[in-house]
Amino acid sequence: MKLNKANLIKFDQPSNITVPPLDIFELPEKVLQFGTGVLLRGLPDYFIDKANRQGIFNGRIVVVKSTSKGGISEFDQQNCLYTICVRGIANQEKIEENIISSSISRVLDASREWDKILEFASTPDLEVIISNTTEIGIKLVEDQITECPPISFPGKLLAVLHRRYERFAGDKTKGLVILPTELIPDNGRKLKEIVVELARQNELDQDFINWLTDSNHFCNTLVDRIVPGKPLRALESQSAPAVLYEDELTIVAEVYKLWAIEGDEHVKNVLSFASADPGIIISPDIEIYRELKLRLLNGTHTLSCGLAFLAGIKTVKDAMDNVAVSFFISNLMLKEISGAIPYPVPAEKAIEFSNDVIDRFRNPHIEHYWQTICTNYTAKVSMRVLPVLKRYYELFGQAPHRIAFGFAAYILFMRVTLFEHGSYYGELNGDKYLIDDDKAPLFFKYWQNKQIKNLVTELFTDQDIWQTELSQFPGFAEAVIIYLEDIMKNGVLEALGRLDTKELPA
Repeated sequence: MKLNKANLIKFDQPSNITVPPLDIFELPEKVLQFGTGVLLRGLPDYFIDKANRQGIFNGRIVVVKSTSKGGISEFDQQNCLYTICVRGIANQEKIEENIISSSISRVLDASREWDKILEFASTPDLEVIISNTTEIGIKLVEDQITECPPISFPGKLLAVLHRRYERFAGDKTKGLVILPTELIPDNGRKLKEIVVELARQNELDQDFINWLTDSNHFCNTLVDRIVPGKPLRALESQSAPAVLYEDELTIVAEVYKLWAIEGDEHVKNVLSFASADPGIIISPDIEIYRELKLRLLNGTHTLSCGLAFLAGIKTVKDAMDNVAVSFFISNLMLKEISGAIPYPVPAEKAIEFSNDVIDRFRNPHIEHYWQTICTNYTAKVSMRVLPVLKRYYELFGQAPHRIAFGFAAYILFMRVTLFEHGSYYGELNGDKYLIDDDKAPLFFKYWQNKQIKNLVTELFTDQDIWQTELSQFPGFAEAVIIYLEDIMKNGVLEALGRLDTKELPA
C-alpha cells in the first residue's frame, strides 16, 4: 500500500506513527519554499507540520523544484505526504518517532510551471518564503526576471517579489518574511543585498526597490539538524513504517533540532509556528547559536576527524564507541573549547550544548563518515579552530593539550604521498586516500622536509594559509611537534593514552 491521502483512512491509527488529520489538507497555502531537499523537509517543514497539527500556524507549503536533478513524480503520487523517522538519543534515552508529514501541499517544477509559481506569488495568503539552494545559491549572477524562469535563485526570488508588488499595487502590508537556510553567515542580509542589486541591474523602478527593502523582512537564520536521508539501518526494526506502507520519500532525522531566526516582533507574529517547538528560536541576535554550533559541534568535528580517520575509525558513532577517542572528544569540548568560545556564552549554556552534541555523536542511526568531514580540512581549521585557540591563549596563556593533539593529527592527515590525475592522496596502512583540500599542494611541498620540527615551524609561519603566524602562540608549535612525533611513532590510539600525562613545554 502506497502512502497517499486516499490510503490514510485505511490506517488503523498505528500507535507508532503520527498520522495527520484529514482537515489539514484544507488549510491555505502560506509558504513558498525553494528546494525539495531532505534538510528542508526534516527541519522547517517538520516544524510547520507540527504547528499545523497543534492548530497554531494553519498553513501549508508550496515547494519549488529548481534543479534538473530528480523529479517530482513521487510527490505527486503521494499527495506530497512523506514520513519523517526521528531516530537518536536524548538525555541518554533512545528515541524513535514516525511522523507522516502533511506540511507540503504541492511541488511545482520551475522549468515547466513558472507561471503557476508567479500566480501563487500573487495570492493574499502567502506570508513566508523559505530557501535552501546550497551555499552557491546565494550569489549574484547576471539574470533577467523576465526569463521563464530566471536562472538563479535570487533572480527567481526577485521575480516573485516583483509580481507580488505589482499585484497588490505596492501595498506595504503585503511584504513577506524571507528565511534563507543556506549555511553561510548573515545569509538573510547577503541575500537581500544581492536581490536589491539585481533589481537595479534589471532597471526596476525605485518605488519597487523601496518596497522591497522596507516591506520585506530578510532574516538571518541558522539551521542545525542532521537529516541524512534514508539510511537502511534506521529502518530495519519492526516499528519502522515501511512494514505498513510504501513511501518513496521517507527521510530519517536526528532528534536534535534548531532553527534560529534573527527577527523582531513582526517576524514573530508572522512565524506563529515557532511556538510549536522549543527548537525554533526567534531573537534580535542569534550569534550565540552560530558560535555554539561553529565551535562545539563543527570545531570538535574538525579537531577529531583526522585523528579518528588515522586510527582506522570510519564514522562518528564508531568513534564514540572507542573509549580513548570518546574520552578525547568529550574533554576537548568540555575542558578546552567550551571555555574559549570567542563570544560571551554562559558556562551552563556551553555545557548543555556540549552534552547535546555528545548525544548526537552517539546516534547509531546517523552514518557520518570522518573522511567526509576531512573535506576542505584546512579552511575548517582556520575558520572553526583558530579563533578558539586565540581566545584560549588570551584566557589561560598556555597551549591547550587536546587542540594541539587534534592539530597534529590534521598535519599528519595532510601528508601528501601521491599526486595522480590532478588529485592529491595520502596513505594509511598501504591504502591511498583522497586529500580534498585546496592547500594540498602546499602540504605536498612541506612534507618533502623530513624533519618534523622544521615542517611545523615553516607551516606555522605560512601566512598564505593562516593569514597570521601561528608561532605567535607560545608553546603551541612545540606541543604539536611532540604529539605529531608520538602519533607517527606509536599510532593515534597509543598516543591518546598518554595525552593527559605528557608534559608540554611552558
